Amino acid sequence: MKIHFWTVGKAHESYVKEGIEMFTKRVSNYYPVEWSIIPTPKNAASLSEADLKKKEGETILQLLQKDDYLIVLDERGKQLSSEGLASFIQTRANESTKNVIFLIGGAFGVSDTVTQRGNFKWSLAQLVFPHQLVRLMLAEQVYRACSILRNEKYHHQ
Repeated sequence: MKIHFWTVGKAHESYVKEGIEMFTKRVSNYYPVEWSIIPTPKNAASLSEADLKKKEGETILQLLQKDDYLIVLDERGKQLSSEGLASFIQTRANESTKNVIFLIGGAFGVSDTVTQRGNFKWSLAQLVFPHQLVRLMLAEQVYRACSILRNEKYHHQ
């Protein structure tokens, strides 16, 4: 199984880049992992919120393969404990899922078509966080889940 982190927007900001890279490297000790940054459309400033979400959604749907397991991050999604996330990841591995994609949408979220294509809608919290911080928190939480699966001490520190 390969883990993909997809995010719509610009490159990692320097204030989170080091942490994202550190936790991504740690996740790679368990699963192959990679980040994909999907750029916002060039004319984003001139688009309505709905049109921007639609364009971003079209790009995301073109990138997805039929068998990809898509997890859409959304504050209205289901919340999981760290142990719950670990179990969720283990279930995907047990099902021989080839690609698990964690998607952080654009500034206004994701289009309904992307949400409908998603296999799971996950909420880190009911709070809304800056996208840059969500990237760091996502990488850290996936690493934490992997360490729980291996019964390693990170989760208990």
